[in-house]
Amino acid sequence: MLRLSSRRLNMGLGDQYVKKVFDTVASKYDLMNDVLSVGIHRLWKKHFVEDLVQPLPGGKFLDVAGGTGDIAFKICDIIKAREQAFGLTPAVGAGTKIIVSDINASMLEEGKKRAAREGYFDIEWVEASGEELPFESDSFDSYTVSFGIRNFSDRPKALREAFRVLKVGGVLNILEFSKVTCPLMSVPYDVWSYGFMPQAGRLLADEESYRYLVDSIRAFPDQETFAQMIRDAGFGYVRYENLTGGIACIHTGVKVEKTPKQKVNETEEVIKKTEEPKGEAPQPV
Repeated sequence: MLRLSSRRLNMGLGDQYVKKVFDTVASKYDLMNDVLSVGIHRLWKKHFVEDLVQPLPGGKFLDVAGGTGDIAFKICDIIKAREQAFGLTPAVGAGTKIIVSDINASMLEEGKKRAAREGYFDIEWVEASGEELPFESDSFDSYTVSFGIRNFSDRPKALREAFRVLKVGGVLNILEFSKVTCPLMSVPYDVWSYGFMPQAGRLLADEESYRYLVDSIRAFPDQETFAQMIRDAGFGYVRYENLTGGIACIHTGVKVEKTPKQKVNETEEVIKKTEEPKGEAPQPV
């Protein structure tokens, strides 16, 4: 059976394998999260959107690695409820934009099907890599990732992209499985992760995919390390909140005004790209 080491997972060297995993589990992804979190992910996501994202009408929202649409639907629901409370038309109003981006077409297809079934017609779906987003700089008020960033090939680059597409004052919110901080939960969580979940995977998808997902959780940086990665990407006011003893964690950062050093680095990067050789011109026959 193919297994990726923690080192490979941390370095993001298993892109094609990761794509295969999510092609396999796409149709059962929400059920998979129920298994991985014993259903608690629904409460985590509710808190994540209602208390951290706090969506308001007129905002521009980008949910990256949002495939099946779970977070986008919650954002949409809250906006509609607030529009009704404000006496506005009970629909995602003019000026509000909600975009779901995912590199996996199978995941997006599942999200579109669910949106059609449940009546979410105001969401835009974009197939794109989190490391190379096809959006203008300074475009969004909110950038979210829910249980996705641990699978990114280049997390520092993805965080820099998040910084780029957010407006100044825009907020980054990331919900991800993390490191257990409660000693009493460590052993039971290990038994659950390496005993029950792979067996459940045999019934729901395949054992190999579930083992990858468990390994990817264990290979993800701890809370302090990942918070520093967010700071290194340029974000200010970085903080994190542990959920259920650290089984999951919400990381938050705000795009602050760029420092002179960041502006110089960006200029140097642009110059570097323009100076890169474009390849030899074709020779006349």
